[in-house]
Amino acid sequence: MDNDILKGLDQVLAERKAADSDNSYVASLYKKGTDAILKKVGEEATEVVMAAKDGENAPLVSEIADLWFHTLVLLQHQGLSSQDVLNELNRRFGVSGHVEKASRTQ
Repeated sequence: MDNDILKGLDQVLAERKAADSDNSYVASLYKKGTDAILKKVGEEATEVVMAAKDGENAPLVSEIADLWFHTLVLLQHQGLSSQDVLNELNRRFGVSGHVEKASRTQ
């Protein structure tokens, strides 16, 4: 079921590429380009850190949802989808973090 949410978001975000930027927040981000999307991802990541430091769960979950959403926007903007990330997580599953990281630096 949770993967259905990601697939649904992927579909909506892909459709927003053709939407009117005056009527769609996501379309306006796409129109502004990569730098604007990256700035938004950075802002959301900072808000996650601040929420985590505050120690309350509900704001943290809300900020992480915002971060995930904006990273999905970035993926779609780059021609990727949540499935690409899920595939990579699946590839890494069961592999030591130290081993996996070392494999990327060689």
